[in-house]
Amino acid sequence: MTLDPDVEKLLRDAMERGRKSFKQALNDAIRLGLEGRGGGEEPEFVVTARPLGLRAGIDPARLQEVDDDVEVEEFLGKTRSLEKRVRRRR
Repeated sequence: MTLDPDVEKLLRDAMERGRKSFKQALNDAIRLGLEGRGGGEEPEFVVTARPLGLRAGIDPARLQEVDDDVEVEEFLGKTRSLEKRVRRRR
């Protein structure tokens, strides 16, 4: 078996850290990689909820509708502006 230089270094480092044989370090590395636990343990991603501080009567589930309305108004404003420029050129 031929290892890439960076993989060999990682394996030798693992051998030194764990005071393991080449065979044991290689088997452990392959086992961890195939089980999906490779590398290091990453902390679990946690979302901390907090209140939005919305005023009474505002439905947060409908905020996308408000954003859509604003976007439509902006589009219409730009379209009207372009139409005026085209009319002036005629």
